[in-house]
Amino acid sequence: MKLGVHMMRFDHPQGTDVLGLELAAAGAAAEAAGVSWLSVMDHYFQMEHVGGPEEPMLECYTALGYLAAHTSTVRLGVLVTGVTYRHPGLLAKIVTTLDVLSGGRATLGLGAAWYDREHHGLGVPFPPLAERFERLEETLRICRQMWDPADDGPFEGAHYRLAETRCVPGPVSTPYPEIMIGGGGERKTLRLVARYGDACNFIGPSHAELAHKLDVLRAHCDEAGRDYARIRKTVLYLGDVLTEDDLKVFTEDVTEYAKLGVDTVILRPPTGAVAEWIERDVAPAVRRVADLG
Repeated sequence: MKLGVHMMRFDHPQGTDVLGLELAAAGAAAEAAGVSWLSVMDHYFQMEHVGGPEEPMLECYTALGYLAAHTSTVRLGVLVTGVTYRHPGLLAKIVTTLDVLSGGRATLGLGAAWYDREHHGLGVPFPPLAERFERLEETLRICRQMWDPADDGPFEGAHYRLAETRCVPGPVSTPYPEIMIGGGGERKTLRLVARYGDACNFIGPSHAELAHKLDVLRAHCDEAGRDYARIRKTVLYLGDVLTEDDLKVFTEDVTEYAKLGVDTVILRPPTGAVAEWIERDVAPAVRRVADLG
């Protein structure tokens, strides 16, 4: 069992001026603690339940590029990029650049998008949910084609048309950067995981809920002819901040996820002071769960 860290707040108590230093310190603390994954959100505005648009929010791939320069081992990704935020060809190019500059540590996290306010606020089209899922599948196909050195186009879809799916330089990762699909929708999302995903992410499920979702995913994999075991399973943990008092409860909780086949449990810092939190609360947890399998 591995632990990851998902940075979703940038409200550092010392203000915006220290965010660069804080990201670098968080990367160093994560690697020193044995954290395997660092991610950020892909939002234009901070989410409503975390303070709303008045709170600071960094552009995700710029932040990951900065983290790539200040880390050497931790895997880097977005949890997750909304399919509406960037044209698929540009998205593939951005993730490829991150993969090249990080030495093959990039994961493409992708989902159907949901935060309508930020779309309307910045004038970004926000199509209906059914269309967003259609665009999500086309984007997955485009990225796979962009990363195929034997196929440089064209791509003709219902929503996207590319004359050339050319991506030079290609990714360092073999055969391409890991594709992680976020969400637990049983009819559409998990079917896409089975067809295109190398990894999946579930947000805060109970053990019973996760067991059911994984059974659904296994059925979709059987239908698609995919090896279910080759898909990396991750969970975004929604429990309280780790302290010495509740570390035992956390370990018991994570043990049940491990029994279900979860590879990585991803934790959320309570504030923008991430490095201190990793050193104080996450490092002991990493040591506790390292032997869970």
